[in-house]
Amino acid sequence: MSYTIPTMEPAAGKEVARLLQDRLNALTDLHLTLKHIHWNVVGPHFIAVHEMLDPQVDAIRLMADTLAERIATLGAEPKGTPGALVSARTWDDYSLNRAGALEHLAALNLVYDGVISDHRAAIDSTEEPDPVTQDILIGQSAQLEQYQWFVRAHLERSSGDLVSEGEAREADAARAVPADYEPAASKKSAPRKAAKKAAKKAARQ
Repeated sequence: MSYTIPTMEPAAGKEVARLLQDRLNALTDLHLTLKHIHWNVVGPHFIAVHEMLDPQVDAIRLMADTLAERIATLGAEPKGTPGALVSARTWDDYSLNRAGALEHLAALNLVYDGVISDHRAAIDSTEEPDPVTQDILIGQSAQLEQYQWFVRAHLERSSGDLVSEGEAREADAARAVPADYEPAASKKSAPRKAAKKAAKKAARQ
């Protein structure tokens, strides 16, 4: 780097760009993973999850673009090729292919855990050298945390815990979802559905 933003030393700019490249890799990986899940969900919750994920894909692509342009603004080179991503990342590929929607969400919850935790670490690391970059990461973290809430809402029991609570591996989290599990919201709506069905039957008689 021969230059960076005003008032920042090139060495500091280089370090911030390095942190952002790691976050760019994570977000690029995340939006590809979300699209993979979008294509591979099956089961009774298919359409709800299939349609929930596309807005997340679009938003996270924009987040990645924002970080890439910030890296360039700092005077560094953003790297967006598949080879650079695979070479630099410290995590494995997402481990599920075709699977039930809730199984995918249990695994995706762990993916979000990792991305959000590392975003928060980058927030801490950028406070002193570059509060502008920190502000970008804070805004992205708020949105990522909201998306994880959307995911967790499908996995949450009425008691407040998650069906995949305590699992640290994607495959284990997916296996932790009971075959007959229904989200709390679905269970609450079941009596209303039964009542409507009974009313329609009575009306026909």
